[in-house]
Order: sequence, then structure tokens, then C-alpha cells
Amino acid sequence: MTATGLDAALAKMRSAGVEETAVRTFAHYYALLADGATGTIPEASIEPLDQVPELTGLAYDEDTQAAALGKVAIVKLNGGLGTGMGLTGPKSALQVREGVTFLDVIARQVLGLRERFGVALPLILMNSFRTREESLAILANYPDLAVDGLPLDFLQNAEPKLTQADLSPVDWPSNPDLEWCPPGHGDVYLALQSSGVLATLRDKGIRYIFLSNSDNLGATCDPMIAAWLLDNEVPYAAEVCVRTASDRKGGHLARRLADGRIILRDSAQVADGEDRYFQDNERHTTFHSNNLWIDVEALAALLAARDGVLGLPIIVNRKTVDPSDKASVAVIQVETAMGTAIELFEGAQALLVPRTRFRPVKTTNDLLVLRSDWFEVDERAHVVARGEGDEPLVTLDGHYTLVPDFDARFPTGAPSLLDCRALTVTGDVTFGAGVVCQGEVRVVAVRPAAVPDGEVLRGEVHLDDEPDPSREG
Repeated sequence: MTATGLDAALAKMRSAGVEETAVRTFAHYYALLADGATGTIPEASIEPLDQVPELTGLAYDEDTQAAALGKVAIVKLNGGLGTGMGLTGPKSALQVREGVTFLDVIARQVLGLRERFGVALPLILMNSFRTREESLAILANYPDLAVDGLPLDFLQNAEPKLTQADLSPVDWPSNPDLEWCPPGHGDVYLALQSSGVLATLRDKGIRYIFLSNSDNLGATCDPMIAAWLLDNEVPYAAEVCVRTASDRKGGHLARRLADGRIILRDSAQVADGEDRYFQDNERHTTFHSNNLWIDVEALAALLAARDGVLGLPIIVNRKTVDPSDKASVAVIQVETAMGTAIELFEGAQALLVPRTRFRPVKTTNDLLVLRSDWFEVDERAHVVARGEGDEPLVTLDGHYTLVPDFDARFPTGAPSLLDCRALTVTGDVTFGAGVVCQGEVRVVAVRPAAVPDGEVLRGEVHLDDEPDPSREG
């Protein structure tokens, strides 16, 4: 172990006022990293998870659901900036519809559930210091959202990025904020405890926390699941969905052969040369949605027994100190994933849910579909599909990767995708108002080009060629 690097990192954390349990947790992972831990899970050490109960098979009456929902609090992971999409503020402040952000939809979903079932149902964000102010400003538009005695948010912890060269805390005077990173969303458990939120939830009689990402608008708080958890006294449940070709790189649950525990294996934990097993959808038939339900009493007992250091599997994330500058100093971010906690809970279960509960926005491809007429936001603020079958597969090239560039090329909104199976755009193309895509559409432009208002696009469309029978005005 590089003792000098560890001492410097711990001193930096204490000087910044990082909570002491978080400091000790970082020291735990630093020791693993210095000893060469990779966090990989070999295929030979696991077997596929099968015989998973299904949400569609559950049946509880509305009174039972309401009673169960009254014992649930919602926690949304909201620390992400969406830098990969060119955002500088919270990703959840991105607009889903004109004037309506992710956080607006989430707040309205919660208020709708309260009205329907007559329960308090707290909503709490886990923010980072970079997302807190703007996120709370959006929630301030809903004065009835706060629950007496509970905050609307708590802060995740921070830790130093470490140089890959010697595992010392990186120094970046041009932007000192970039010297720090979150410890991964596995930090949520410790942050719940150190913020006092976990204790307050217990005092208020909350039994379960529903945890999910703020960019996944399909992750609504389902009272049917809450009723099932209470009825079966499940200490921890992870929602999984049926895997398709597009999910091959998503994490999956498996059963560890050594002790029979359910574990999570993410892409960063795949052993060298074993991607073919990880991406085998016939062997690992479901993927982890990152929607979790945790018994607060079981979590509190686990934190107490481990003195706050849960010891989740380590994830070694190799990056550059400035993510936008690949020539900047190579660093390591020591992270954990909240879903890996499943292996710590005796009796943890997986629950197979419809794919409608997994609608994250990770790229502008996802954003275009979400903003299109394929989806609508109903009276419960649920994002529901208007089209039939699988949603359109959208593939936009590098001109659209960043949200400002994306918005500039769809200045009047998304084209109609209701009758579209796939849309691929190659080239610098600006779409006019009222454009309709039908079937499988591929738009190609060698030079900057525009699709006129009201165009109907089918098949292969070369905007540099005229006339093109695939385009109809």
C-alpha cells in the first residue's frame, strides 16, 4: 500500500469536512485498490438466476396497497450532471416536454399517488453539491411536496480522485472541483445514515425505501410491489427486466456458487476475456434495472453491525481528471454500486417487472424517443407508450451527442415516431416542424442539410440527392 498517498487522501477529506465514516469507508477501498483488487466476478464463480417472481403475478386489493404505500419513502439518485450529454447542471433538469423537466414529472407522480391512496409518501433526492441548488429550485414549484420533519434532499459524499501513477490524490489547480468525485451510487446507504435521514424515516414508521435513478421516469413507486414486500417480509428486492440485444452490456444478477447469495455483476466487473458470457442473453436472461426496495430496519441493522462500512464490491473506474480532456492526468475513481448490496441481505429477492419500469435517458437517442409522440405523459404523470410493440430504435451520429447541438437540430421538437420502427441519422441534418418518420428510416447527408417542414420520410433518404422518391411533402 502507498501509505503516503492514503495519508494525503484522508487528510484532504478531513480538511474538506467529509463525514468520518465516509473517510473510513474510503480507507477500506483504498487498501483494496492498493492490494491490486480489480472487483471482477469470473463466470465460473456464478450461475444464472432463475425462477424469479413476477410483478404481473401479484394480486393485492387497493386497501392493502394503500396501507403498504403508507410505509414507503421514495429516494431518487440525483447527483448526475449528464456531462456526457453536454450538460452542466443536473440531468434531471432536462426538459421532457416543453417547460416540463424530469423532476417536474417525478414530483407530479408522487403528488398523484398521494391523492389516489391518501398517504404522505415522502420524496427525497440524493443530490451532489453540483445538483442541489437547481434541483431544489424546481421542487420549490410544488409547495405541498415536502413532508413535515423530512428534508427534500441530502448530499452524497465526496472523495479524492487518485492518480493512476502512484494513487496519490490528484492536484488540479485550474479547477479544484475536478479533484473530487462521488464514491458511486453505492454511497447512498452511508449518506442516508450520516445525514440523519435514515433515522428520521424509522422514527416516522417508514418500512421501505424505494430507490431509483431520477433519469428513469418509468420507475414509479408501485404500491403492488410495496404490498408484496410487506406480505413476504422481503429485506431487499431488485427489479429486473427481460434482457434483449440492446441490454447485453447492462448489469445482471446471478447466484454466487460459494454461498448461494444473489449478486450483481456490472460490466466493469467482468473478468478479462469473458464478455461473451456476460453478454449471453440466453444464459443471463434478465438485467438489473437499478430500481431497488430496501427494508430500513434491515439496512440500519447492517450498518450498525459493520460500523457504517458496508464493504460493497469495489469498482475501479479509470478516467482522466478532466473528463472533457483526454490528455489530462489519468486518475482512478474508487466506486461502488448500490445494487451490489443485494448480496449483504439474507433473503434478498429479485422481482421480474415489465420493461415499462425501465425508461432511462442515457443518450440523446433516448431523449428523442421520449420527446416524440411515441410517448405521452398521462393524468398520473406516468410516461406511457402510445405506439404498439417495441419503441423505435434511434441512432443519431456525433452531431447530436451533446444536448445543445441536439436541440439546435430539432428546433421545433422531435419528428413523429409513432409509426416508425427505426431512425438512423448520419450527417448534420436539421429537422423542420411536423416531420413524420414511417417504418425504418435512414437519413444521410454529406453536407449540412435540412428536412423541410411537413416531410414524410420512409426508407433511405439522401438529402444531397434530388429528387428522392423516399421523401414526400
